[in-house]
Amino acid sequence: MSIFVRTSPLRVLWIALTALLVAMVLPAGAHAQPGNPEQEQVRAIALKAVDLIAAKGLDTAAALFNRDGEFRHGALYVTVIDFAGVWKVYPPRPAGVGISVINVKDPDGRDIVRDILSVARDAGEGWVEYRWLNPASNRIEPKTTFVKRVPGQDLVAYVGLYH
Repeated sequence: MSIFVRTSPLRVLWIALTALLVAMVLPAGAHAQPGNPEQEQVRAIALKAVDLIAAKGLDTAAALFNRDGEFRHGALYVTVIDFAGVWKVYPPRPAGVGISVINVKDPDGRDIVRDILSVARDAGEGWVEYRWLNPASNRIEPKTTFVKRVPGQDLVAYVGLYH
């Protein structure tokens, strides 16, 4: 009798994303730190999103980013903006695509879009911390976001982790 069960890759991804969501509701003192598994997963999704944009183009990638699956699940999603600060992909509110968010601030007054663009321009990739509305809980929560510039394009993809 075998104890191993054949599991589809999509099921494995679903389980991993569910584990990520469970990790996001840990007590307030259990914030994600650089190098932790949840942040590494967020970084991996952002890097994969950038690779997809570079290989297939923004329109093809956007269709995948807006569907539930490996790039979007609950409070985990890929956002894409251009260097002018215009939303190109925003799964929680697809109708917002084309809107300039360059002057958007978090509830503490932090210029989060300018911070994201600064990281993308200056370092190519990195982390930005701020507070934002979690669409899963409908509450303002701390968020740690991995930012990555699409090579050779004035586009930035990012994925954040609420905690």
